[in-house]
Amino acid sequence: MKKLLWGLLFVSVSLFAEVQNVTVTQDFLKKNIPIIDVRTPGEWKETGIVKGAHTIMFFDDRGAYNVNAFLKQLNKEVDTDKPFALICRTGSRTTMISDFLDKELGYKVINLKGGMMELMRQGYQPVSY
Repeated sequence: MKKLLWGLLFVSVSLFAEVQNVTVTQDFLKKNIPIIDVRTPGEWKETGIVKGAHTIMFFDDRGAYNVNAFLKQLNKEVDTDKPFALICRTGSRTTMISDFLDKELGYKVINLKGGMMELMRQGYQPVSY
């Protein structure tokens, strides 16, 4: 039941959110805006991560999540009153998470559209996890 409620919340939030959606580029990475990589440890190991990114898994390999655990880690890594960016593999997970963080919690979050795949397509060389 709890997962269903969170799922409905994500869907409803995405209809009204005003998240800043930015196609990820190597130039964006030079802005020194904190980046949170929400992928799984397996994905971090497979492709590497953006240099300096904070790794905080949101959805596990089975699609399960623990919002409170994620928020606890997130609040340790970033000043939620200042802009920070979320990245995942392609931008689909971060779209949902960004909408929730913006609309429900008022965080100044930037969704990096295209994710790691777009960065790597542009020639970006991730660092090892």
